[in-house]
Amino acid sequence: MPYDSPLGPTLETERLILRPPVDADFDGFCAFHADEKAMTYLGGLSSPPVVWRIMRTIAGSWALDGFGMFSVIEKSTGRWIGRIGPLHPHGWPDREVGWGLLTEAQGQGYAKEAAIASMDFACDGLGWDMIIHTINPGNQPSAKLAEALGSYIMRQARLPDPYADQVVDVWGQSRDEWRENRKKFV
Repeated sequence: MPYDSPLGPTLETERLILRPPVDADFDGFCAFHADEKAMTYLGGLSSPPVVWRIMRTIAGSWALDGFGMFSVIEKSTGRWIGRIGPLHPHGWPDREVGWGLLTEAQGQGYAKEAAIASMDFACDGLGWDMIIHTINPGNQPSAKLAEALGSYIMRQARLPDPYADQVVDVWGQSRDEWRENRKKFV
């Protein structure tokens, strides 16, 4: 599994490598989008041709915007376990750091570890002054992660197409709030 991508930076945490997607990630993306539990609040299951487009959309975000979701690689195994990072699709409520891991990688603190690195990157590397997380009100694990990061419900919002039928809780915090909350994780 390659640990570098020509599209952007590679971040390292204690147990993870975060980097923009590469072609070798396709099977991992397919497994993620076929994981019924993981996709419950993330748009539902997708076929490989749709996943190919999703993965290339993330790569295109890196190429056009200078940021996008990172592929999350478990250091000890080299295994692709999810995607986490900054995103700001057209019509989105604000700039977001979002997350999603394969079911088998959940409950081990990986999402929190990768989200911390991604929020640092968004604030320090991209200069964002606000970070949100759009979370379906029924998605308690994501809400707990957002709360653990120091985010709070700011408002509710309707997402743009193709998710226009969904109302989500918009969790978030400012860069200054993140810098204060970040001290808990040193």
